[in-house]
Amino acid sequence: MAKAMSGQKPVTPSPDGLAASVKSAKTKGLPPVHLWNPPFCGDLDMRIAKDGTWFYMGSPINRFELVKLFSSILKKEGDQYFLVTPVEKVGITVEDAPFIAVDFDVQGDGTAQVLTFTTQVGDTAIAGPDNPIRIVTNPETGTPVPYVLIRRNLEARVDRKSFYRLAELGVDHDGWFGVWSQGAFFALVRSDEMKGI
Repeated sequence: MAKAMSGQKPVTPSPDGLAASVKSAKTKGLPPVHLWNPPFCGDLDMRIAKDGTWFYMGSPINRFELVKLFSSILKKEGDQYFLVTPVEKVGITVEDAPFIAVDFDVQGDGTAQVLTFTTQVGDTAIAGPDNPIRIVTNPETGTPVPYVLIRRNLEARVDRKSFYRLAELGVDHDGWFGVWSQGAFFALVRSDEMKGI
């Protein structure tokens, strides 16, 4: 679980206040959070749960538009996550990855295959050299857990149904079982370990 600047006192910005600050910046598309360097204001009682649900002060944020807006101003520095506007920067807690890849589209096949992932907030990313898929082994079960880079250094955990679909597309390559996308091969497991999945 990653939390920005632990030990800092919670701050008072509300979700609506953050949203208003971002909307006042009048950006088209994703806001340029990598260019915004406002002062750090402390930690906000906001959390992204492992299943991708956003919480504020212990209650789920049910307004999809608000969650989508917050996800657009998310920034990761080191292991810490922040919501950044042109005038403030607040730390939030992320239990695993900030996004969940809930689906993907397939075009082409073989080495020409292209996989386009969609997150729970509607972002898309084409897996490839710039947006790699990586595997982490679950320490409790020993099973592989895939992640795909969505933008900058923000990842999405690939949900179970999508991982099963990936496995159906998998091929053997140099002793590894994995998938191709944009000419890059992403190993999921060693070929001789496939029986354990």
